Amino acid sequence: MKLFFELIGREFRLFFANKVLLVLFCGAPVLYGVLIGNVYKKGKVTDLNVVVVDQDRSVMSRKLIQMIDESEVTNVVRILDNTTQSRATALSLDAPCVVVIPPRFEANILLKRYPELTVFIDASNTLTANFAGTSVNVAAATLKAGIQIEALKKQGMPESIAQTQYEPFKTTLIKEHIRSNNYLYFMLPGVLLTVLQQVLLLGLALSFSSEFESGSFADLVRKMPNPLLLLLVKIFPYLVMSLGIFALYYGFGWWYRMPLHAALLPFLLGSVLFLFAVCFLGVLGSICFPTQLKATEVLMVVATPSFILSGFTWPLSQMPLWVQRIADVIPLTHYLKIFRILFIEQGGFSRIGPPLWALAIMMVVFFVLSLVALSVKIKRYRKLSLPAPKA
Repeated sequence: MKLFFELIGREFRLFFANKVLLVLFCGAPVLYGVLIGNVYKKGKVTDLNVVVVDQDRSVMSRKLIQMIDESEVTNVVRILDNTTQSRATALSLDAPCVVVIPPRFEANILLKRYPELTVFIDASNTLTANFAGTSVNVAAATLKAGIQIEALKKQGMPESIAQTQYEPFKTTLIKEHIRSNNYLYFMLPGVLLTVLQQVLLLGLALSFSSEFESGSFADLVRKMPNPLLLLLVKIFPYLVMSLGIFALYYGFGWWYRMPLHAALLPFLLGSVLFLFAVCFLGVLGSICFPTQLKATEVLMVVATPSFILSGFTWPLSQMPLWVQRIADVIPLTHYLKIFRILFIEQGGFSRIGPPLWALAIMMVVFFVLSLVALSVKIKRYRKLSLPAPKA
């Protein structure tokens, strides 16, 4: 047992001696937490610039412009008389939306000639395009309803009846889980958990490959010939340091005032399975690839697209089946499912059964493969270290 802890101490010394790894492992979670947190700190899109081409200059057109401007999402920054410079103006003012009100807009409405309101949306950024388009559409729909109700009132119909004539049923939209539409609550945890997987894989990619390159593996095997204990020696420091990263992430949640609450024990169980699965995957890559560069490259190929493949931002059901199968063998995919169910959807333990089982299976598979690969390496090094038989 004394030797076991001495080797763990050696692993910590090797970790802190590698300044690049130290900066990446400790600095990446801090850097990403600060950067991503401040990028999405506002939480939702507001005050998007809108250019309006008012070719009518009537009371009705001014009312529509006012409604667009009063929306939380949109802000009318320029009103033009014609469309000649509308595109150039929108580009110069970074306006994703141009609303064109046609000539005789109000007159044609009163004459029931059904004038057309044209909205040009810059779809190069789908997020701002969706927000701006929805905001303008809501303003236009509200104005339409008001015009229809006023017309019915002028015909002598009471306002309460006029409203039911135009709107035969009500629609109540209830937002659940992230009610404020705060994008920070959605994006920050997903990115930070992805970073945790990346730094673990990056650190453990060097665990055995660095020993192979430096020639110290044979000496390490002489001290600890048991492959199981040797695996634990390599992953133990990273498990301990992961606790510090989780504490840092909790601090980010407090700093950014993210009201994320869930049952602790189910999330703790999922976190333990995730950490072991990632650690054994990293160790497996380090054993199978004899150089630090190759091990790092292969594991980063796994880690880099993992957030996109996880289904956290784009549904897995909308991906091709072969992409879904790739996503299923990445630990982050199932861990983010657990996080979403527990923290965002406020689901219970019964709902996280499938991702928990998936993580448990991956943990066992990666552990067995790592143990077998390490046992083969140890036997090979022992054969090489045996003295040649005398003639």
